[in-house]
Amino acid sequence: MVVFPVILCGGAGTRLWPASRPNSPKQFLDLVGDLSLFQETARRVAPLTEGGGRLIIVAGEGHRDAIVQQLAALSLEATVLLEPEGRDSAAAMAAAAVWIRRRSPDGIALFVASDHHIPDAEAFRRSVMAGAPAAADGEIVTFGVRPTGPSSAYGYIEPESPGLSRVRRFVEKPDRERAEAYVRDGFLWNSGNFMVRADVLLAELEAFAPEVAAAVTEAVPETADDIVLLSDAFLGSPRISIDYAVMERSARVSVLPVDFRWSDLGAWDAVAAVEAGQKGVWVGAPGDTCLVRAAEGMVVATAGVRDLAIIVESDAVLVCSLDRAQEVKALVDRIRQTSPAHAEGRTTATLEQQAQAFDRWMRLEALPLWATLGVDEDGGFHETLDQGGANASPFRRARVQARQAWAFSVAGLAGWTGPWSRLVSEGLDRFEATNRRPDGLYRTLVSNTGEVIDDTALLYDQAFALLAFAGAVEAGVEPERLTARAHALREALAAFAHPAGGWREAGADPYQANAHMHLLEACLAWEALEPGGAWTAMADEIVGLARRFFIEPRGGALREFFEADWSPAGAPLGGPIEPGHQFEWAWLLTRWGRARGDDWASAAAVRLYEAGMRGVDAARGVAVDQLGEDVELRFSRARLWPQTERLKAALILGRGGPDGRTAEALKSLRRYLQPGGLWRDKQESDGRFVEEPAPASSLYHIVAAWIQLRETLSVDPGGGAPS
Repeated sequence: MVVFPVILCGGAGTRLWPASRPNSPKQFLDLVGDLSLFQETARRVAPLTEGGGRLIIVAGEGHRDAIVQQLAALSLEATVLLEPEGRDSAAAMAAAAVWIRRRSPDGIALFVASDHHIPDAEAFRRSVMAGAPAAADGEIVTFGVRPTGPSSAYGYIEPESPGLSRVRRFVEKPDRERAEAYVRDGFLWNSGNFMVRADVLLAELEAFAPEVAAAVTEAVPETADDIVLLSDAFLGSPRISIDYAVMERSARVSVLPVDFRWSDLGAWDAVAAVEAGQKGVWVGAPGDTCLVRAAEGMVVATAGVRDLAIIVESDAVLVCSLDRAQEVKALVDRIRQTSPAHAEGRTTATLEQQAQAFDRWMRLEALPLWATLGVDEDGGFHETLDQGGANASPFRRARVQARQAWAFSVAGLAGWTGPWSRLVSEGLDRFEATNRRPDGLYRTLVSNTGEVIDDTALLYDQAFALLAFAGAVEAGVEPERLTARAHALREALAAFAHPAGGWREAGADPYQANAHMHLLEACLAWEALEPGGAWTAMADEIVGLARRFFIEPRGGALREFFEADWSPAGAPLGGPIEPGHQFEWAWLLTRWGRARGDDWASAAAVRLYEAGMRGVDAARGVAVDQLGEDVELRFSRARLWPQTERLKAALILGRGGPDGRTAEALKSLRRYLQPGGLWRDKQESDGRFVEEPAPASSLYHIVAAWIQLRETLSVDPGGGAPS
């Protein structure tokens, strides 16, 4: 017998408001210990997979991050089936059954709720093994808990006889009087947990709910991935619980009486009964008996009160008598009418609201921080800032000096009222003094006091110098002087010209797409200031290279490295593929194509975007650093900058509405941003961020995404709703 534990993560736990809300449902809360209920469940059932089974989680896409992070904390592996939209328990269980049947025709699915409290894990596992033979023989074995007393909070099961037996009937939650009668007559609490062979469950669904079986079977893709996104075919399933679809209609259902301690923790009185639900700081007078949960940083004080639930969150407080805990659901329904955000939680924020929050973070936190702590007295920009806001680097790179100047120019154009003009002027003056070589090109690296560390002139750095000059000129900072400087630098680029077209980079990899990408960005910026002429010709030459050589014609992915004749440096794609660059080129080609009316560029941009999306790790929802040459996910680290490029491309291509790809891209970026204006740069495969200083180079990427977001959504800098 091979057992596949299936944890169902649906439901929001409304009766446990305000701790449990859609953005933080009860299964992911630490209600009765250091672990969440979901983690307790996963650790309880994981040993049952020995012998070839696999832990399976069924949940909505919105809970992906919580599941991945909480499993990683326990070092547990699982297959996670993500529903595009909830369709109740029948469809969720059918999805797991389809997945299991494809891998183990006789596999037994053990369906358990993610939010139940069973402190004796070993007793639970013994009960599972006691019921497994019947399940292997084709029975649907549900677990009926012997009541410890009458309760109107649970449904009941009437068995036909003692021990494992057929179910005579299921009954809904009774009133107190009927509950007492049920207990006297030997009824069992319906735990909602059961086990059944996957093929048997699907056969019963095909008999009693064929629309569920058909839609879900089509929705489960053939894949070995740990994170499985169910297709939109799932939405064709009717909303129906497994109780109504199968359990109350099938002739195969048996019940196994069990004695382990069990609670579904359905309301605050159930949490209080466990006697392990207190949290936070509570100071009570002698004789006070309450369930108190205080949010971090808060203290709750009581005097002369008994049998109350006092639940304090950062934005909401509940005080109720424990014997009326079942009424909280009705309270939440009323709150939903008067203050939906407090009822539902932060996940109700629309794309526009998320954009407003990002805009406020930029204007009120990030830009002020880097305009003060990120600038030296001589006008040069710091490379990094540690968590205390101190410079953590002994050198300055040309690209960072140019990027910071561009970022503050663009911020000024966007209406930011900080000292952007002075920062740009002084920063570019210092850059000119320390980095400009006699040949008119800019050296790559100097010390914080201006001594030359590396005199190499990189094409990559020249591209950013041109971009910085364009941004300053557009913002009105020394336009004549900086225009002349840009023209001189453009002429100096002849030193990089390549006979086969385009420009060579200095260093070990002279033939690459990356420097051309940023040179194209600079040319488009100057073309907007000086239409036609040399800038337009340069931009067209770069796009011509992209069309002939950089972009693989069949798959549409962007190659990175080349030989001297611009053929790929190694078959077939010239090395690993970077999702961030797919997005970045998609953004640039869309701009160029719209300016030229070029259909090829528009189509190529879409293909590049889709190639980049293959680098989005479904488990974490972030774009990783690299894909393999087969354009499949191979590298798990995920830096900040690909998230900004994903957002820019999604915005300019109009990818998805409020709940679509644009919203997901903005969400992935905001994971990296910290209160106060700093950010994290690198995320590991388990979702943890590397603790290191924040690199200033990221501001260029963040500002570019910010500007594209403002342009696309017409974000009002005054804080009003976007148009």
